[in-house]
Amino acid sequence: MTIADSGFMMENGASCLPHTPEEEKRIIDELARKSEANVKEGNLFYVVSNRWYSSWKKYVEQGTGERLNDEWYSESQQMDLLSSKIVARPGPIDNSDIVVNESEGNDLQLNRMLVEERDYVLVSQEVWEKLSDWYKGGPALPRKLISQGDVHKNLMVEVYPLCLKFIDSRDNSQTVIRLSKKASVQELYEKVCTLRGIEQQKAHIWDYFNMQKYTLLDASNQTLEQLNLQMDQEILLEVQVDGNHSSQFSMDPTGNELALVPIEPSRSSMTIAGGPTLSNGHSMDYSYNLPQGSALSSSASADTDDKCYVYNPMKKGDRGGLAGLQNLGNTCFMNSSIQCLVHTPPLVEYFLQDYSDEINTENPLGMHGELALAFGELLRKLWSSGRTTIAPRAFKGKLARFAPQFSGYNQHDSQELLAFLLDGLHEDLNRVKNKPYIETKDSDGRPDEEVADECWKNHRARNDSLIVDVCQGQYKSTLVCPVCSKISITFDPFMYLSLPLPSTVTRSMTVTVVYGDGRGLPMPYTLTLIKDRCIKDLIAALGTACCLKSDESLMLAEVYEHRIYRYLDNLSEPLSSIKNDDRIVAYRYSKEEAAFKTRLEIIYRWQEKSTSDSLKGQRKLFGTPLVAYLGEDKLSGVDIDRAVSRILSPLKRAVKLNSIKENGLVSQGIDEASNSHNSRPMDNIELEETSSGELSFHLFLADERGSSCKPIEKYMHISSGKPIKIFLDWTNQEDEVYDASYLKDLPEVHKNGFTAKKTRQEAISLFTCMEAFLKEEPLGPDDMWYCPKCKEHRQATKKLDLWMLPEVLVFHLKRFSYSRYSKNKLDTLVTFPIHNLDLSQYVMNKDGKPHLYELYAISNHYGGLGGGHYTAYAKLIDENRWYHFDDSHVSPVNETDIKTSAAYVLFYRRVKSGQKIGEAESSGTHMES
Repeated sequence: MTIADSGFMMENGASCLPHTPEEEKRIIDELARKSEANVKEGNLFYVVSNRWYSSWKKYVEQGTGERLNDEWYSESQQMDLLSSKIVARPGPIDNSDIVVNESEGNDLQLNRMLVEERDYVLVSQEVWEKLSDWYKGGPALPRKLISQGDVHKNLMVEVYPLCLKFIDSRDNSQTVIRLSKKASVQELYEKVCTLRGIEQQKAHIWDYFNMQKYTLLDASNQTLEQLNLQMDQEILLEVQVDGNHSSQFSMDPTGNELALVPIEPSRSSMTIAGGPTLSNGHSMDYSYNLPQGSALSSSASADTDDKCYVYNPMKKGDRGGLAGLQNLGNTCFMNSSIQCLVHTPPLVEYFLQDYSDEINTENPLGMHGELALAFGELLRKLWSSGRTTIAPRAFKGKLARFAPQFSGYNQHDSQELLAFLLDGLHEDLNRVKNKPYIETKDSDGRPDEEVADECWKNHRARNDSLIVDVCQGQYKSTLVCPVCSKISITFDPFMYLSLPLPSTVTRSMTVTVVYGDGRGLPMPYTLTLIKDRCIKDLIAALGTACCLKSDESLMLAEVYEHRIYRYLDNLSEPLSSIKNDDRIVAYRYSKEEAAFKTRLEIIYRWQEKSTSDSLKGQRKLFGTPLVAYLGEDKLSGVDIDRAVSRILSPLKRAVKLNSIKENGLVSQGIDEASNSHNSRPMDNIELEETSSGELSFHLFLADERGSSCKPIEKYMHISSGKPIKIFLDWTNQEDEVYDASYLKDLPEVHKNGFTAKKTRQEAISLFTCMEAFLKEEPLGPDDMWYCPKCKEHRQATKKLDLWMLPEVLVFHLKRFSYSRYSKNKLDTLVTFPIHNLDLSQYVMNKDGKPHLYELYAISNHYGGLGGGHYTAYAKLIDENRWYHFDDSHVSPVNETDIKTSAAYVLFYRRVKSGQKIGEAESSGTHMES
């Protein structure tokens, strides 16, 4: 729909703004829907500052909220509140806050640190043209929709085009040019030659990564994305002078000058990986010479004048596996995982051989073999270049193509990358070309051995690769329905074990216990619990502290601004979701009473005393809400009134009657009412119903949101079976009979003070983490299990047990925790054995085989969540020596120094029978509790 369609035109024909914000929003929404229905590569999108866009959204969305319906606001007050929320029409579009000040000419550039939806939004061309027509301003920041990947196309808006720094070799001058990743090399040549005013036939452009010649770029239709050119990298322009170029040397893929040594064409060579052509146009043909007594050396073959030139960069005496990986920009996470994998002996042996026959290019779950080929190429370089640093640019390009989450230059998780690589390599090397359909059978009480063997055979019928052979094990999963006790047993494969880190740091928490049936006064309890425990542990500790009986239960709730904000009914929710300044109440009931369907919430209001007419009569919430359960099927106002009276009974004041003469007699003071749990409340001082038939309390029935209410009358019918919220207006009458101080001053969970001491985190063992991983626990509310017997989703309990261990066992220590409440990293020191890790006691399948493992690699993480740095420790098996891999820097390290609190992913390999290993460690043979 256009403005003309809506009838909004000026006399000169120019469009004007719609009369109302609602109409403006309707037009933009319609344009956005039409744009979304016609999304295709090449469409233009525009970047708009979120600061301006948010003000525009507030303007067009005002008036769409709900009207105030709280009865204690007068009509004039409601109008005042609404008028105070009117949002003015925003000014011209202003993108100045997201544009770099030093942008050259009209080539406006965005700040590199922008985040979508936080700093900017993307709108379609149609939406931008309409907004620009209405509001003017700018500047306009158009961006194209491009597709990434050669096989699996992913549409994305190219917010940041490729920025290249080209250097003219004639005068070493530098110029920044920007092109789309989808631009061809031919377009690059045209732009460079136009800027320098030279003929294209005389220009040679080199990939000048890290200020060294990498590859000569041919003027072709190959895209810059396919060449893996990186943001902000250099390219070199060489201009032909009298038929010659200044370059006299070829360059190997790592940027080193090659000495070309002619050999006879008849000399035999071994071809690795069969030489299929990758999507970036480069061939994977490699010839290898095997120097005697050294690691396998890489070579690049080329045919020149009927002779084959082989590059052998390794010097005599150099060892393979000691090459570092260049950091391409926050790629330390990738370098750490790669170093651990390329030092895994079975993988080294496999990828240094010809594995071309096992490449699965037809697997729809794989990457058509390209990931396996790229990894194999990188592994061979690392094992053939001595100590020469390798730039893993081609591998990163493949990674970004098939896993867009790892594209760009943000820091990522080394374990997440490792999981993707292992799964991707498995699918690329899967020997099963056509996966059969296999229906899963229930255990139905059969022996575990039979079910486990059946599950593993079914798994291998669909998954058969090097990764399965070496890295996959099997565990037993037992689920128990909490309602019908149905037991379901499955045996599932695993690639690695993610172990939780039980904390030894304690936390003090104060929780107030309130009787829901009026049997006693509220009482605060301060408990000390392990920080990483859950709500279930808090309830258990609180039950012990308050002497909870076997026929009683506790229900936890968080109170915020004198209302119940939420009930803590998810027993597996971590204690970290409860903050120190929260206020937590535990309502105590008999289990019989807690089974009642109707829950009654009582919220207290106090009428403010004011001389101002505008404030007179307003009610303010106070105190701690009380909760009771009602068992009546049909509820009336009288039932609610009695429940309130019962739950308030422990708060009754001691009553002393002054010498009041009645019939000439002086009545004596009434004894003070006892507050003991076993004392019955004094019925003779309860508030009585008035002669007019009114209830003893001023009660109001609230709606579900608690924003509006109506008075409760004596014979009013109130629906049961669902939660009921009521307001109790606290007047002077209630204040004379009940002591409201018990309802006030609800303590915080933890009151911070200057004397609070920081508890130091103690070290824990790998075995402690293993036991925490294998312990029985309830499933979370987002991971409910469908019980086949109940025919409903249930929060079942789950128990894991190890059944079969792989040759290479990977442990992921869960140092990072993410939830909607907090983000945290644990720097706990985990002690782990280097030699003789004995896991026999944890394996259920008693086949008599030893389960001894030896550590050979570690992925480390230093720092916090906001950044940090990844490194790796890896052991050269044949040398029996550890090395530290810190990106391009490689250095030897003592075995005694590799145990640190930075250890994040541990790599173990099985010790074969009769194999000579290091001396056993005591921590590896004794389980720590």
